[in-house]
Amino acid sequence: MIDDASDQDVPEFTTGPAIRTTAMPADTNPSGDIFGGWLLAQMDIAGGNVAAYRARGRVATVGIEAMTFHQPVLVGDEVSCYAVIQRVGRTSVRIRVTTWVRRGFCSEPIKVTEGVFTYVAIGPDRRPRVVPSE
Repeated sequence: MIDDASDQDVPEFTTGPAIRTTAMPADTNPSGDIFGGWLLAQMDIAGGNVAAYRARGRVATVGIEAMTFHQPVLVGDEVSCYAVIQRVGRTSVRIRVTTWVRRGFCSEPIKVTEGVFTYVAIGPDRRPRVVPSE
């Protein structure tokens, strides 16, 4: 018999990685390395998830700055992107995204990249809208 989960069993949305995936052979460039654009896309998805949650609706990426690649990502790496809100403006949300990988099953996490992403909240008319106060 399975017991119903209590409220304490439900993780908080803002804890843990915003996205976790595995780097696969299809994600490589012609040299066999994980394509930087693939990693950037994962980070954008992670930041967008957090921004949309905070904005309570649709957001669009309007800027990426301070992107730094520290270490390569290898095929088979478990890739975890963590996203933290840095600032909430009238219509925008600024998110710092850091990406870590685990190689193998017992390895320590390795920080591979970080960057700052800015998203604007948009309405059904695709125009900027005000981000609700918390």
